[in-house]
Amino acid sequence: MKDHDEHDDVPSPYTLKVGDRLRVIRRQKRMSLQDVEAASNEEFKASVLGAYERGERAISVPRLARLAAFYAVPVRQLLPMDDIPVSDLDGAQPRKLAIDLVKLSRHREPPFDTVARLLRMIQVQRQDYNGKVITVRVDEARAIAAMLDVPVDEVGPRLDTLGLLYKPESPTG
Repeated sequence: MKDHDEHDDVPSPYTLKVGDRLRVIRRQKRMSLQDVEAASNEEFKASVLGAYERGERAISVPRLARLAAFYAVPVRQLLPMDDIPVSDLDGAQPRKLAIDLVKLSRHREPPFDTVARLLRMIQVQRQDYNGKVITVRVDEARAIAAMLDVPVDEVGPRLDTLGLLYKPESPTG
């Protein structure tokens, strides 16, 4: 089984990003590679974990799940987030989310009031005061996902279900 792309000596860009993410989480836990090995009763050998972090070896999904459990974080926290696009409603094409601010303003209950405050803050930051639509970026979609208590890839469908996505009116002919 190959740990890399077609070229054995070259790790895939994604494997490198996963490794970087594993290192960030380990360091956030203030643990050395040796600390992880000792605390995991040698389930995660320092040399192997180091190879994962350097992108020299790809980590399997079951092993990734065990490492996430060891670190006490959701598995998705061990994966690079920058590469997760906000999906189109049918999941086929990544796109940004355009939120209808007029429709959102009709929802005053939590968590919509919090989402509205976030979007007002973004408007001020961008100096974008059209007041009708705002397009959110991936990092902003992550914040909205947390507020709506849904995974990032479900923000678009959730907002669509609530009728909060901006849909330009089609021209009549």
